[in-house]
Amino acid sequence: MSDRRFARSVIYMCAHSAEGAMGLIINQRAPSINFPDLLERLQLVDEDAEAAVPPDMMQMAIHLGGPVEPERGFVLHSADYYTPSSTLPINDEVCLTATIDILKALAAGEGPDRAILALGYAGWAPGQLESEIHANGWLHCAADLELVFDLDLEEKYERALFKLGIDPTHLVNAAGHA
Repeated sequence: MSDRRFARSVIYMCAHSAEGAMGLIINQRAPSINFPDLLERLQLVDEDAEAAVPPDMMQMAIHLGGPVEPERGFVLHSADYYTPSSTLPINDEVCLTATIDILKALAAGEGPDRAILALGYAGWAPGQLESEIHANGWLHCAADLELVFDLDLEEKYERALFKLGIDPTHLVNAAGHA
């Protein structure tokens, strides 16, 4: 992809229909914010209350989910957490929640077992993603939950290519059509 915002990106597709597509980049870390900072900025905890946040949640990465609405947060998570009014099931194993309730649950240690917190999302107009795939702009494969929720963001791109049987050193920017 020639757009630098998507260079070496691994995107989990959350929705794809005749109305367009929406996904979250799952391998880019937001450079200037972490989970404790986010909780404090949203006034979900104060400095004294941070001690009550589970240690594994304190280390949770904030992802750059995409260039659309970067001020908006999304949590891609395992299906063991569900709020009827705000959780969108993507499939039997993965859900998406975009309300502050899930952040409160994560901070209290009552959230899902696995989660990715992302700011912004990647979006495509009707037919746009299909055109980009047809033009060899994207590679795609079935989702692998171990890859999706893996904490090692730096290795996700290579692991996704490996799933497809591709050696990244053999990739080029141009392709032909027979």
